[in-house]
Amino acid sequence: MAAETAHFHNYNTCIRRSYVAGIITGRRHLLLKAAASSQPMDIHTSNSYKQLGMFSLRKKIEDSVNRAEMVGLTALEFEEARRIKQEEMIREYDFWDDLAKSSDVLIKLADSAKVVDALKDLTYKVEEAKLITELAEMDIINYSLLKQAYTTSVDVSKFLNKYEMSKLLKGKYEFEGACIIIWAEQLVGMYMKWAKKQGLKGRIIEKRCRSKAKGGIKSVIIEFEQKYAYGYFLGEKGTHRMITSHPESLSEVCSAAVDIVPLFLEETMDLNVDEKDLKIDYLPLCENVRGRRGSIVQIQHSPTGLTVHSSGERNQFSNKMKALNRLKAKLLVISNDQGVSNVTEIKKDSVIDHWHQETRRYVFRPYKLVQDLKTGIQLADPNFVLNGNLDPFISAHINNRHVCEL
Repeated sequence: MAAETAHFHNYNTCIRRSYVAGIITGRRHLLLKAAASSQPMDIHTSNSYKQLGMFSLRKKIEDSVNRAEMVGLTALEFEEARRIKQEEMIREYDFWDDLAKSSDVLIKLADSAKVVDALKDLTYKVEEAKLITELAEMDIINYSLLKQAYTTSVDVSKFLNKYEMSKLLKGKYEFEGACIIIWAEQLVGMYMKWAKKQGLKGRIIEKRCRSKAKGGIKSVIIEFEQKYAYGYFLGEKGTHRMITSHPESLSEVCSAAVDIVPLFLEETMDLNVDEKDLKIDYLPLCENVRGRRGSIVQIQHSPTGLTVHSSGERNQFSNKMKALNRLKAKLLVISNDQGVSNVTEIKKDSVIDHWHQETRRYVFRPYKLVQDLKTGIQLADPNFVLNGNLDPFISAHINNRHVCEL
C-alpha cells in the first residue's frame, strides 16, 4: 500500500511539473507572437517611451522578480512539504475518534492547498514578467506589453506582502519554517538596500536551503568588494530577532544569525593552517545561485571550532579554496581581537559564537520598536529599518569602536 501511495504521489508530481512547464511554454509563445507583431520603434517613439517611464517600469519589474525568486520558490517547497505531511496525517488518522480535530486537519489541508496553488501561480507570473523584460532588452517590445508586465509584478508584490504578513503576524509558525524564509529574506533585502543607497554593489553568491521536510533558508552569503565594506558591516555581526506577541499573549521569536568576514586579506595568503586540524566535508546543496544543484564544501577548524563553507564557485576545488580563505580570514580577525600573534595561540573558549551574541531586536506587535543592543539606539519603526535605513546603527557602532581604540 505504501509503495502504491508513493508511486501515485510521484506520478502526480510529474503531471504537475509537466502542466507547469506547458503553461509557461504556452505563455512564452504568446508573448513572442505579441512582441513580433509590435512595430519597430523609431527615435521619436523611443524618446516618448522614455518620457513615459519605460526604464523605470523595467527596474520595478526586475526588483519584484528578484524578490519573488528569493522567497517564492523556497516558500513553495516549504508549503508543499507541509501539505504532503498533512495528507499523510489524514491517511494515518482515524477521523471517527475525534471529529473536532479531524475537521481542523481538513481545514488546514484545504488552506495549504490554496497557498500552494497561489505560489505556483506566482511562478507563472514571475516567468511571464521575466520574459517580457528580456524582450524589452532586445527593443522588440512595445510600451503596452511592458506595462502589462508591470501590472503582473505589482500583483506578485502584493501577494508576497500578504503571504509574509500571514506568516509573521498570524497564528503560530514553526521556527524552521516559513518564518525563517521570510525573516532571512528580509534581512538580506535590508543590507542590499542599504548598500545600494551608499553606492556599494553587493552580490548574492551563495544560498543554502534546509531540507524540503523542514523548509527555509539555512544561509545566504553576500559579497561586497568595495573598500571599507567590512568596517561598515562589522557591527551587524550577531543574532537578529523578530518578535511578535499574539492575542493569547504568547510571544513568537524568529532568529537569523549574521556573520561578517573580510575579503581579500593579503595576510591570508601567508597564513599556514595545519591540514590535520581541518575536517573537510562535501555536502549536497539544494540549489546554488545559478539555479543548478551542486555540492557544498564545509571546513571545520578543530582547535577553535570554527566552521566555514563555500558553494558559489564553479567546481569543488574552487569551493574548497574559497572556504579555506574564509577560514583564514576569520582566524586572523580572532587572533587580532585576542591580541595573539599566532593562530595556534587562539583560546577556543574565547571564540564568540555569533548565535550567542544578540545584536538587534525587531518588535512588530503589540508595539513597534527596533532595539540595538550594541549601541543602545532605539527606533520606532521596524519597516523603516528593514527598508535599508541602517545609518544610525552603523554610525554609532563605528563611533563606539573609535572611542574604545583611543
